Amino acid sequence: MNTGESLLSVGALLVFSLVSLNFNSNVLQNTTVEVENKVYLTAFSLADDLIEEVKQKAFDAATIDFPTTNPESLTPSDNLGPGNFEDYPNFNDIDDFNGFSRGVSAPHAENYVVSCLVQYVDADNPDNVVSTQTFYKKVTVIVTSPYLRNSIKLSQIFTHK
Repeated sequence: MNTGESLLSVGALLVFSLVSLNFNSNVLQNTTVEVENKVYLTAFSLADDLIEEVKQKAFDAATIDFPTTNPESLTPSDNLGPGNFEDYPNFNDIDDFNGFSRGVSAPHAENYVVSCLVQYVDADNPDNVVSTQTFYKKVTVIVTSPYLRNSIKLSQIFTHK
């Protein structure tokens, strides 16, 4: 083999190495995106599961047995959260979930933390949190994990009308 053939062989090996490196890099990037998507999908599912669980509860402790037409009879905003006698999963109304937090592990990613915030909101502007009782409660579920770049937040407005 002469010098020209040797240079062509080295050049071919170099091109093959660059193509192989680029291919492996793309495969790794696609795998990373796939795993990230699974983690985010799981986080959204956990948040949605908790909102679905909240939907099954009464609007307020004052409305468990009978509806009310007086918002002042509802739980004051300072007292939103479970009573001393209430423990998860035996919550009986929406505001019992205020301050709720639990850890969840999934097969492909551990250490999810699902937490919940319940607030009264203005009827005309549900983004406006109010400190007085209204017939509108905003439930915000936040899911965090060391595998998530950003936490997941899902909110839903519940009404008693």
